[in-house]
Amino acid sequence: MKDPAMRRLRYCVAAITLTALGLSTRPLLAQDEPQTSLPRINLSAGMHRIDTQVALTPEQRSTGLMHRKDMPQHEGMLFVFEQPAVQCFWMKNTLLPLTAAFVADDGTIVNLADMKPQTTDSHCSTKPVRYVLEMNQGWFAKKNIKSGFKLSGKPFEK
Repeated sequence: MKDPAMRRLRYCVAAITLTALGLSTRPLLAQDEPQTSLPRINLSAGMHRIDTQVALTPEQRSTGLMHRKDMPQHEGMLFVFEQPAVQCFWMKNTLLPLTAAFVADDGTIVNLADMKPQTTDSHCSTKPVRYVLEMNQGWFAKKNIKSGFKLSGKPFEK
């Protein structure tokens, strides 16, 4: 993004969103290395706690979980978008098999998509959402979490 005014505007939107979630506004940029120092929040899937990194800015979202060689089973990454839309994800430069949960504003899982590492296959939400939670592939299935299940945590509180 070359327009400095637009870059500042996007940064301000991200900072406001971070503040609303109670997270730090320290800027983090996309890179060719794993993002391991993004802000974190705790989410719950029933009795299961998820230690979640939060990707808020376009740069953070575009890097996502790329270049990660491993991720603890209780961890994931929550992608937060400014507006609900049909969200589509792919796995270019992502080494881990993941499952994406496309999540409505109230925390309800709209649909799940298993994603194969290092592919450009597109995996999309079946309706507009603002949140996508990526976990190690098989995590949702092992916990019998399916579409319609409701996650809880700060982003889903109104």
